Amino acid sequence: MSQLIKIGTRGSKLALWQAYHVEALLQKNGLEAEIVIIDTKGDQVLDVSISKIGSKGVFTQELEDQLQDGRIDIAVHSAKDMQSNLPEGFEIISFTERECENDVIASNKKGISISDRSKPLVLGTSSTRRVATLKHFYPHVKTVEVRGNLQTRIRKMEEGLCDALLLAFAGVHRMGYDEMIVEKLKLEEFTPAVGQGSVAIEVSKNLDSEVKRQIVDACNHPETEKKLRAERAFLRVLEGGCSIPVFALARIQEEEIVLNGGIVSLDGQNRISVEVKGSQNDPEALGEKLAEEVFALGGKEILDQIKSALQK
Repeated sequence: MSQLIKIGTRGSKLALWQAYHVEALLQKNGLEAEIVIIDTKGDQVLDVSISKIGSKGVFTQELEDQLQDGRIDIAVHSAKDMQSNLPEGFEIISFTERECENDVIASNKKGISISDRSKPLVLGTSSTRRVATLKHFYPHVKTVEVRGNLQTRIRKMEEGLCDALLLAFAGVHRMGYDEMIVEKLKLEEFTPAVGQGSVAIEVSKNLDSEVKRQIVDACNHPETEKKLRAERAFLRVLEGGCSIPVFALARIQEEEIVLNGGIVSLDGQNRISVEVKGSQNDPEALGEKLAEEVFALGGKEILDQIKSALQK
């Protein structure tokens, strides 16, 4: 009789998609699993922007509490929601194979394009990275804060809050809304949040090592893991939570990891973007190197300005 693995997840449809995806990977490897739904602060407080609630652990704290006391064995998260420094006693042991990383514009209206300056466009988003990126490349586009799960955001759009939503392709695709995608945005401009498109599995360091090994064997995608370890090391040096507009995307090219990343000021005026290459054997060192180069080009000053603005 194999051990039953209890999977902790948030209750939104997208979070449940991720949990069922992980459950299927575990079952494919002969492991039994059960899903446990947990409410988080990020799900409960919908009328305040994430940067005001405090970006650390907004969607993870309650899951970590249950990991710690053994009520669940693993917690399943969008990798992009995971803070770069986990609290003491926790670790990420698996990253699932990454979905297409792009940001997209989703709408029921056809003929929408962010490069069309001839008519006004209002996009709904809760991401400081996306807002700052728009201000830099497409300052004519207006934005409005929209939070909640994907279905709630779509309803708000349909009620007239905005013309379209700016979202991650992965979430839109996983929820079956592909027909709403009116534009897939360029990765060079809308470089995604660290980890976008992958599902991360977090555990307590106290979890039995053999159980951990079985979970890794079932769920971890080694190439995705290398990319995300590089991206997350960059984020860790910048101490960027959900509310800091930093971005990074790694790809593997001819045995090397190529890592693009940077930071953009809240007003969109300053955007630093750098590319570094390095060995697949030490992704973390590459992420740290990227952070050093971004800081050397003025990224530290931008980061300090952002942090002080968000504290006001």
